[in-house]
Amino acid sequence: MKGVIFTEFLGFIEDQFGLAMADQLITETNPESGGSYTSVGTYDAGELVAMVVKLGEKTGSPVPDLVKAFGSHLFSHFVDAHSATLGDVKTTEELLSQVENRIHVEVRKLFPDAELPTIGFLKIDEKTSEVVYQSKRPFADLAEGLIAAAIEHFDDPIEMTREDLPPGDGSHAKFLMRRE
Repeated sequence: MKGVIFTEFLGFIEDQFGLAMADQLITETNPESGGSYTSVGTYDAGELVAMVVKLGEKTGSPVPDLVKAFGSHLFSHFVDAHSATLGDVKTTEELLSQVENRIHVEVRKLFPDAELPTIGFLKIDEKTSEVVYQSKRPFADLAEGLIAAAIEHFDDPIEMTREDLPPGDGSHAKFLMRRE
């Protein structure tokens, strides 16, 4: 997993829970990398999972809620970092329809070794769209947080529901979005 996710996660922890909590998570999970992340490095996703689980234990917050909140934080970073790529996008559906063929293409140019999830987009009718998330990693909660943040960012009147798909471990989910 690319280091930018780790650096943003630690920034999220610092913003929400303080620097001391970020330090505690690194110390208590003792990641193989030593907890020293660079945005261009590549790290074991298990390190992030261990820190999220530990954060849940320390705060009493459900892990899925923490991961969704991080997804919202991460969306803000993506908007800031990739505003040129996203400049002409006006709706959540426009953005999601371009993830695979535009956004991930640009990410692969910068990080050829990135293992990105697959994001399928289908426009069902004028008011309904479907996004299918599939990954080697169990981060459907992260995808949900990113999508919810996009809906908020574009101020779209969209109701989103999620259906976890087999194998049921958070690596495959369908999001149905209905414009109100």
